[in-house]
Amino acid sequence: MRQLLRPRACRECRPPWSDRVSAECHKLRSRLGALPGRLSRRLTSRYDPHMTEPAVSTAELLRWRDTALAICDEADRIALAGFRRDIEVDTKPDRSYVTAADRSIERMARERLRGAYPGCGLIGEEEGTDAAGASVCWYVDPIDATANFVRGIPVFATLLAVAVDGELQLGVVSAPALRERWVAWRGGGAWRGDQRLAVSRVSRLEDAQLLYGSERLRDGRLPGLEATLASAWRDRGFGDFWGYMLVAEGAAEAMIEVGAHTWDWAAPMVVVEEAGGRFTTAAGERRIDGPSAVATNGLLHEELLRRLNEPRPG
Repeated sequence: MRQLLRPRACRECRPPWSDRVSAECHKLRSRLGALPGRLSRRLTSRYDPHMTEPAVSTAELLRWRDTALAICDEADRIALAGFRRDIEVDTKPDRSYVTAADRSIERMARERLRGAYPGCGLIGEEEGTDAAGASVCWYVDPIDATANFVRGIPVFATLLAVAVDGELQLGVVSAPALRERWVAWRGGGAWRGDQRLAVSRVSRLEDAQLLYGSERLRDGRLPGLEATLASAWRDRGFGDFWGYMLVAEGAAEAMIEVGAHTWDWAAPMVVVEEAGGRFTTAAGERRIDGPSAVATNGLLHEELLRRLNEPRPG
């Protein structure tokens, strides 16, 4: 049998471009590089009402992407070295965990970002905020789902994102125990490895799989939650970053969460939106500093928000 040879991938580019055939890779890169930074929303995404155009050049976005990927390579090494091993664990005032790995990863990420981008803002879970008013600001969550990490559950990740004048431009989610990494940047799409992601096309809540973050959702802030989950085809409690990535991959239609922080939601917002979805609060505001987050495939977003906010009967 004659063997069919796969065309040689591009060796000049870094993932996710490098797995493409050279001609295809450089054709697409040249198209992206030719886009002006303030191109109209209609040209940057078919979901133009809910997306933003790149605020910087494609070259700068790719530079940030490469920096984030290199940081995540080292973060993966640190996290895996402590995973399912005897590691120092402390409990914070809010009863969440912080480990030596969390601290080491955030310290490393801050040092590298300060070295590469002097004067940038930094907002991180463990070391707080530095120069948050800077035009370029990075968000760092060293280990999202630290409780999973502590209990030996492989669903945890390092989250990195960067914003320009408050508008998120790039997000990276790296889950080393799952051997998965997601990366997205404005105008460049959302990727898992060399696979470009797209949200599902399910348009009816009755056919949808809904994910949610924790029992805190049932504290009354979303009065219609119980009825909404009951009306869906299926619901599951896949919390933290994992639920958002499943929405971006088209494996679920919505992720609902309350009580998280900007560093928890920054990277997932970029991934979901670049996959064609929407990311808002339960009140419909496109922001990451609100009390809640609702990420969907976009097709059932408004209906889901309406149902979540409906008063409980009786």
